[in-house]
Amino acid sequence: MTQYLLSVYVSDEDMANTSEADMQAAFGAVDKFNDEVKAAGSWVFGGGLHPANTATVVKLNDGDTIVTDGPYVETKEYLGGFWVIEAPDLDAALEWAKKGSLACAGTVELRPFQDEPGA
Repeated sequence: MTQYLLSVYVSDEDMANTSEADMQAAFGAVDKFNDEVKAAGSWVFGGGLHPANTATVVKLNDGDTIVTDGPYVETKEYLGGFWVIEAPDLDAALEWAKKGSLACAGTVELRPFQDEPGA
């Protein structure tokens, strides 16, 4: 089976306009989605992330590493969480992505992992 990354994108505007009740409903829906993925045997790993302003960037620069606060890229939308799943094909992975998008009431990007060399 192929592994896929389902990335959940959010924005500060979305977060500011989401009531506490709606946020709790989304958490409940995501928990149910997680349980469904696990029960189907497709679960590999998943998790939510703190906001982008909590990021630390480590960058190689002329053989040295530079550590800076803040996100790597300034953007309105940022990675808010993700799932890594296993699915037999793209169509099956798309079905999980659709369900994940509904559960978190947001945008989900689906991308397959590269095959291991020699696999």
